[in-house]
Amino acid sequence: MSAASSGRDGRALFVATILTGSFLLFLVQPMVARMALPRLGGTPAVWNSAMLVYQALLLAGYAYAHRLARYPLKRQAQIHIALLTAAAVTLPVGLVALRPPAPGEEALWAPLLLALSIGPVFFLVSAQAPLMQRWYAAHPAARAPWALYAASNVGSFAGLLSYPLLAEPLLALHAQSWAWSAGYGVLIVLVAVCAWARRGIDGREAEQEIREPIPRRRIVLWLALAAVPSGLMLATTTHLTTDIFAMPLLWVIPLGLYLLSFVIAFADDRRWARWFTNAAPIVVLFAGGLAMSSRGNQGLSLVFATVLLLFLVCVALHSRLYETRPSPARLTQFYLVMSAGGALGGAFTALVAPLVFDWVWENPLLVFAAAALLPRVAALDWRTRGGVEPGLARILVATVLIFVTFCAIQIHGVFAEDGSAGERFAWTLAAALTGLALYPWRPAFLTALLALMIAQGGFETIDASRQHLRTRSYFGVYTVRDYPKAHLRTLAHGTTLHGQQLTDPKLRDVPISYYGPGSGVGLILDNAPEIFGRGARIGVTGLGGGTLACFARPDQHWAFFEIDPAVVRYSRNGTFTFIQDCAPHARIFIGDGRLEIANFAPASFDLLILDAFSSDAIPLHLLTDDAFQTYFDKLAPGGLLLVHISNRYLDLEPVLAAEARKRGLASAIRDDEPGEGMFVPSSFVVLARDPARIEAVKRASAPQQWTALKGEAPRAWTDDHSSILPYIRWSNLLRKVR
Repeated sequence: MSAASSGRDGRALFVATILTGSFLLFLVQPMVARMALPRLGGTPAVWNSAMLVYQALLLAGYAYAHRLARYPLKRQAQIHIALLTAAAVTLPVGLVALRPPAPGEEALWAPLLLALSIGPVFFLVSAQAPLMQRWYAAHPAARAPWALYAASNVGSFAGLLSYPLLAEPLLALHAQSWAWSAGYGVLIVLVAVCAWARRGIDGREAEQEIREPIPRRRIVLWLALAAVPSGLMLATTTHLTTDIFAMPLLWVIPLGLYLLSFVIAFADDRRWARWFTNAAPIVVLFAGGLAMSSRGNQGLSLVFATVLLLFLVCVALHSRLYETRPSPARLTQFYLVMSAGGALGGAFTALVAPLVFDWVWENPLLVFAAAALLPRVAALDWRTRGGVEPGLARILVATVLIFVTFCAIQIHGVFAEDGSAGERFAWTLAAALTGLALYPWRPAFLTALLALMIAQGGFETIDASRQHLRTRSYFGVYTVRDYPKAHLRTLAHGTTLHGQQLTDPKLRDVPISYYGPGSGVGLILDNAPEIFGRGARIGVTGLGGGTLACFARPDQHWAFFEIDPAVVRYSRNGTFTFIQDCAPHARIFIGDGRLEIANFAPASFDLLILDAFSSDAIPLHLLTDDAFQTYFDKLAPGGLLLVHISNRYLDLEPVLAAEARKRGLASAIRDDEPGEGMFVPSSFVVLARDPARIEAVKRASAPQQWTALKGEAPRAWTDDHSSILPYIRWSNLLRKVR
């Protein structure tokens, strides 16, 4: 009996196929990004570049599915299975050999690397969700196929979460790649079984239902409803990791919530979608009002507010997208337009915004756009109840808007003076709850939202842009501030201090912040003649403000390695003068420190200092065993490696202890707690092949100031296998919550 005459629609089979494909699709995304770490580093922009590639490939896959649907189902199956099988020759998943990017080329090079490495299989796997829905809907007894898209996003969500929680901690990269390849083989089998289940069905009959083209205005609406959540998801990622809470694990949260929103928005049961949509306006006012805040000292409350805002906005806009869906005959076209909108939103955030904005201005802009697109909520439209006259309604709207503005002024006063958090919360809640009355009048509602944005950090953020205090590059947002009363200039990457210089001409050559006389780096560099003798060769990965240059002596040879040309310009244009005052002959190499050091001859350095940070996180690829092999190849036999591991949220001491054990290195750590003043706490670890070299460091700087490493990790990190999950300082996170 043919499938056409069977009463069973095979829903379970198609759900299983869609779940498998989507699981693989979103498992491979972080896996490939993880593979690229040694070449790309770990900044939010790298993840955004990866997401942009995935969105472009997803769009191509949906276009392929839409084009393929014109053929009879048997022909569709033959083409799709043949291409899936052909793409298997690119497995196991790995990175192609591509020359390193020249400075400034990273924004284009990173997407190219990822597209060439994962493109064929990602393209074809991405097509299976709309294609399998189309095949499922071709059965005469099939129910509406839209819930299968919700199932697709369940698989995507599961794949995304399983990577940091299971795959990365338990499996090396090569094992992950082979496991994914096995899953790809299972997917091919499932697709073939689905094709067999639809044998005898033409698959083009639904095309006869199409009579009129979809209005252009409706297509534009679909594009907007897809683009804003997509762009906001990436903007939230950048905003979180740049200005609020600099932890790489946060990258997975916005994408996970974005995927979960589709599960709710496209579900057959509409209750959850309605509840979240009804709650969206109050959260947009309450949490969206924080979208212009660039302060990083507000703790996890701002993190929670930001991710809740993203989730509810995504559910609301995707629900509106679902409510405007076409008939199943237009299924692939609908998904194609939706994918195009997602790609447009991603391109705006990942490509356009870094070029035209000095800060993550795309975040408040997209929040504002989302507020403009929120669907109508009948429960909030009080105009339809009580017979309110239009004139009285306008008076009420004006009164409410005046009160919201008054609340915003009070909030700004509390915010500017770092006043009571409770008082600020109370005024914000009053403004948000009152502002709900403005929801039926969208211009007034948007005005209230803008007032709250400006009140809660907007003045400060706008002023920083107006004064040109910030620079934005592919690698992040840098802010330079002067404090005339303290005679101080600071450099921050996101929320993390990356350099300070005293502006008093008599003191501007004094190293401060992490580099005081009691810090590990201060102790070693102050005593370099005793430890290394004359003419020491010193390399520093990470330039920052260039503070370490003022430990240089005339007979020494210094080299700095800095990945971001924007940071180098600060030392060359006089913003920070450490280099020109203290080490004018130091060489500065622009590029990834690990890759640049690898170009040197063996035994080129007596001391290598790892002082590179991306906001608050040291790039993981600089701390793997493969990286340490490079460093010690370039160190002289008696050379030292000094690693700066100061970090609010990661305990890296066990990682270095495991590396020291694996390589048989002698080691010690200096935890400096200088108290209040111009110096801040720091932790430096020194490693050497010869224990006598560590003893020389201790003799030169007092033995009691250096201690043994504690808490050795089970294994050293490698390019193939590493996970930061076991080394998160959970107590610091909980303290932030409290």
